[in-house]
Amino acid sequence: MKALEWNVDPEITRLFGTFPIKYYGILFVIGLLLGYEIVKRIYKSENVPVENLEKLSTYLFIGILLGARLGHCLFYDFEYFSKYPLEIFLPFRITNGNWSFTGFSGLASHGGSIGAILAIIIYRWENRISLLWILDRVAIGAPVTGAFIRFGNFMNSEIYGKPTKGDYGVIFMQNDLIPRHPTQLYEAFAYLIIFGLLWYLYKKTNLKSKEGFLFGTLLIVLFTVRLLLEFFKENQVAFEDNMLFNMGQWLSIPFIIGGIVLLILSKQKNEVVI
Repeated sequence: MKALEWNVDPEITRLFGTFPIKYYGILFVIGLLLGYEIVKRIYKSENVPVENLEKLSTYLFIGILLGARLGHCLFYDFEYFSKYPLEIFLPFRITNGNWSFTGFSGLASHGGSIGAILAIIIYRWENRISLLWILDRVAIGAPVTGAFIRFGNFMNSEIYGKPTKGDYGVIFMQNDLIPRHPTQLYEAFAYLIIFGLLWYLYKKTNLKSKEGFLFGTLLIVLFTVRLLLEFFKENQVAFEDNMLFNMGQWLSIPFIIGGIVLLILSKQKNEVVI
């Protein structure tokens, strides 16, 4: 099998010759909208006012974006952003007093996950709705959003895998001419499978009545997949080369433990009806 040569320009165009429009940003938005539509369908099926979801979506959008940005700056590039903290929140790089638009080029999925959870907690605190009920429903749409973000990473030729040591894989020609594991695609399709699993559990079993079970399942399965796929990825930053596990793996472990705790707490005496 011959390796696929991948040399797509991440930029589609530039507005006014300055502001880049990228595949990543478009796919990110598509992922958010699809996740929203899935959860919206669930709300309607349970006769929950969609207006509740619209407000929650605003919290989630802000939480995901801020969490992902802060996660990247704190977990992967703290040394740089501790010197230039303004660049954490502004889509510009400031060099010798000159400002150049770059967009938010660093976003960390673990940070986005933390931001989403915190956003739901704040929303629940203000609206007095069951926290686990919300988390279980949002959990079903979340993997679809994650999948499209990884498709965006593929279009950016970033977060790619280690060499396949054969003539198969993908050659990310903007980086080198070595066939590599397309780990972005591995992860994206794994997330879509996880969505299918959660959708099945929600529609075909009574597990949705066990508050915390679906969200706990998401945490265990998704972050176990993430932990395992990291073995096939190139490290994102140099300091990871001297670590037993890379940053993505270490950050995945607390999520997996949290998922196990939720499954234990959600256990009830009633048998699951399939």
